[in-house]
Amino acid sequence: MGFKARRVSSEIELGGVKIGGQAPVSVQSMTNTDTRDVAATVGQIKRLERAGCELIRVAVPDEAAALSLAEIKSKITIPLIADIHFSHRLALLAVEQGVDGLRLNPGNIGSAARVREVVAACKERAIPIRIGVNGGSLDKNLVEKYGYTPRALVESALEHIHLLENENFHLIKISLKSSDVPATLKAYRQLAEKVDYPFHIGITEAGTKLRGAIKSAAGIALLLAEGLGDTLRVSLTAPPEDEIFVAFEILKSLGLRERGIELISCPTCGRTEVALIELAEKVETALAHIREPLKIAVMGCVVNGPGEAEHADFGIAGGKGVGLIFRKGEVLRKLPEDKLVGALVAEVENYVAN
Repeated sequence: MGFKARRVSSEIELGGVKIGGQAPVSVQSMTNTDTRDVAATVGQIKRLERAGCELIRVAVPDEAAALSLAEIKSKITIPLIADIHFSHRLALLAVEQGVDGLRLNPGNIGSAARVREVVAACKERAIPIRIGVNGGSLDKNLVEKYGYTPRALVESALEHIHLLENENFHLIKISLKSSDVPATLKAYRQLAEKVDYPFHIGITEAGTKLRGAIKSAAGIALLLAEGLGDTLRVSLTAPPEDEIFVAFEILKSLGLRERGIELISCPTCGRTEVALIELAEKVETALAHIREPLKIAVMGCVVNGPGEAEHADFGIAGGKGVGLIFRKGEVLRKLPEDKLVGALVAEVENYVAN
């Protein structure tokens, strides 16, 4: 089964990053620091920037958090999104502080007059709003009518969309997230038939690092293969930096983005005479700083390794206490096992530098 053509969505711009249209699928995350602690929040965002994060969202639970946004924004280089729930006042404060985007459900901030006030402020500064519908926090009336179903997610999104459209506001992106992968897929498919706004995709509350990565990859990859998705977040119960790693691995595996190394490593078997698991993990860690898209192979057999990974840019084929360093299938030299990682890293860094 091949990929479907990418859905034609409208394009918005958020702090210089284009979302939708023909723009690449962008990767974002959310801080888990206290937003009022500017130093901690900026420190985490800078680590996320280095990991490849392209947009960042921060919680704005109160006025003190809102009033920290301008200082945070002044110290980072990626677009800043304020996460607002229920308070139009905090939304207005966030806009005044110069954020690049809001995550805000207009139906949850009160009267039409309050929605109008927030929309007017966003229009003035061309600030997009993400409508974020979550399967765990649906309106009771919708649940009574449709149950916890994809239809309920879609109807909730449409209600919020109409509130913004009624104010002639169209700088919108939408997310329909559930912890249920099939329900999420169905909801995005249904909404794609009704609107052309860009989609923020992901599987919410996906779980811990490994389980959440698997669940997220299943849902996000299926959506992207159907041409659905303009920006994404992998939601893990783990450090946010892990979310960025998993997101790019998903995109790289689908051929949609290129960033950093692609590690090719063979499974262990009875012929393996090198500590392959440890070796592969060391290589992955040692080359985590490389941003160029390179294929790196770590193979467990000195006989078949170079041939099996001939399309890799660089690699190791380990044997009994020794191993081969190779490039594009060509053996460069033979080294003791404990020298392999250092030699491989040196080869890669020299290549990148030149």
